[in-house]
Amino acid sequence: MVSISPERVAAESAVEKPVNKFYFAAWRWHFYAGLYVIPFLIMLAVTGLTMLWISVISGRDGEWIAVEPTGAPLAVAEQSRAAVEAVPGGALVQYIAPRSESLAAIFRVDADGDAVMVAVNPYTAEVLKEMPRRGGWYDFVSEIHGTIMLGVTGDRMIEIAASLTMVLIATGLYLWWPGGGGLRAALLPRFSSNGRALWKSLHSTVGIWISVLLVAYLLSGLSWSGIWGEKFVQAWSTLPAEKYAAPPSDSLHASMNHANTKEVPWALEQTPMPASGSDAGTSGLTEGMAPTLTSVTDFAREIGFDGRYQLNLPMGKEGVWTISRDSMSNDSANPMSDRTVHIDRYSGKVLADLRFSDYSVYGKGMAVGIALHEGDMGVANVAVSTVFCLSVIFLSVSGMVMWWKRRPAGALRLAAPPMPRDLPLWQGAVLVGLAVSIAFPMAGITLLAVLALDTLLLSRLPAVRRALS
Repeated sequence: MVSISPERVAAESAVEKPVNKFYFAAWRWHFYAGLYVIPFLIMLAVTGLTMLWISVISGRDGEWIAVEPTGAPLAVAEQSRAAVEAVPGGALVQYIAPRSESLAAIFRVDADGDAVMVAVNPYTAEVLKEMPRRGGWYDFVSEIHGTIMLGVTGDRMIEIAASLTMVLIATGLYLWWPGGGGLRAALLPRFSSNGRALWKSLHSTVGIWISVLLVAYLLSGLSWSGIWGEKFVQAWSTLPAEKYAAPPSDSLHASMNHANTKEVPWALEQTPMPASGSDAGTSGLTEGMAPTLTSVTDFAREIGFDGRYQLNLPMGKEGVWTISRDSMSNDSANPMSDRTVHIDRYSGKVLADLRFSDYSVYGKGMAVGIALHEGDMGVANVAVSTVFCLSVIFLSVSGMVMWWKRRPAGALRLAAPPMPRDLPLWQGAVLVGLAVSIAFPMAGITLLAVLALDTLLLSRLPAVRRALS
């Protein structure tokens, strides 16, 4: 029998401690990030799934209204007159061409500050339905998804949650990293386990399988947030107005959005619209004649806008006719077919013809990323997005189940994983924290706030510290 000295046991334990300390430190950050993130992830997944299927079943604007094709469609101008007459005192603002011959045309008519969407039979000019613009279930759920009905405050709270989810993913990958069982065992659930071990296996396996997609969804969502998105990446990646020769107006492309719902491609939102009234532009409609609804819609078909597209009428003296098609507005299933054409309201000249190829690298990534995020790229995208949302809900619920199973029974404590003392190479952890803080400012502000709270308050209140430990 070989005896093992106490010194050897202590030495072997000392070798193992750094690994254990890093594991517990990562677990602790994973746990605390999850406390804040989980409610938001569940909300985002549930509302995202709801919006996805509303869009599939009825469309964002309720445009899935069937009609019986009977010969050639009437002139768009005649259809629009019926729409305007249906809204007393209304003015035509937008036309949405039907996706197919068997669907209704949609017109936006504004009256007394209200926007009304009017569905019209293209073959008979019969008004089929009237609905408030962005007043349906899709937009109610979208408001929850984007701001939890709290405006700017809600946007900031969600941005913090999305930023901290990046921390959750990084620490989760560290905790998952396959050990002695190998990669195969780490990628497949261990159904032979039971209790908390089974939940942990399912949680880590599902998490690793959706991690890349989760990062893509987070980045596309964060890129539209108020701080990291609007102030940083969008400002740097917006298409410059120098892309067209016409003088810029005082209005941005974002002015074509309605309420909080995004309708303009991300890469164009902060780009000024071109102004009508100059000599700029290239040949477009018949020169010497001011464009009309009929001539512009005919021109749109001539230059390749088949199927569904949107036409915004000029607003104000410098306003332009805008023909657009993009996947994020459900106009097409191919983000690389994005196209926006601006036409001078007086001369009929084309002031800008902006396409996917004109976007910046990040703008192109967002065109694809948003279409993927919204499930706009066909049946396969809808299926993947549905499974993804359900997986996020499962991750959140399974995380809570694991905590419930490991918490001390009857104790009024969070039962957070213990924070190891004398963590080796702590400078590396500080550098990682700084990198996250620089990349995602709201996460950095939150981490600093937690650190200050822990240092200045919790350390001085032992009872509170025990409850949070």
